[in-house]
Amino acid sequence: MKRRELLAGMAALGVAGPVQARPLMPLHEKPREMLSPPFVDGKGRDLTLADFRGRVVLLNIWATWCVPCREEMPTLDALQEKLGGDDFHVLPLSIDRAGMKVVRRFYEEIGIRHLGMYLADSTRAMLAFGVLGLPTTILIDRNGFERGRLVGPAEWDSHEVMAQIQTIINERSE
Repeated sequence: MKRRELLAGMAALGVAGPVQARPLMPLHEKPREMLSPPFVDGKGRDLTLADFRGRVVLLNIWATWCVPCREEMPTLDALQEKLGGDDFHVLPLSIDRAGMKVVRRFYEEIGIRHLGMYLADSTRAMLAFGVLGLPTTILIDRNGFERGRLVGPAEWDSHEVMAQIQTIINERSE
């Protein structure tokens, strides 16, 4: 099998492909409960998803060695710049085993200015969040429930994706 055929097949399965070819995030019919392994932020503070309760969170599990992750990171940065605040937060959770230093270096290299830095143990995070491939992005509502999930890269700052996320932001906790 030729490389091009392999990549075309993977793209058809949603495993690989250009960022702009990705669909909107599929939403679940009913919100799903989530586990939250511990992770640290760029200042070394211990956190869990519970620390973000009350805000809609776009959790992106990624690594600096993952090419599609690297390609979509500027769009996540732009999304945080446009929608981030008291009601919404992009949480890019790195699973790099080399630690926060490689995340910092990557942010500096590509000019990430609006995203926080977060790091988790790769095995714990992948098991707890049910990650089968990178990047995996999970939309979490204000109550901490998973509302949607997308495996593979996306253009997170597109008008369509921002409108989809805005509908979840506009919902109020019950």
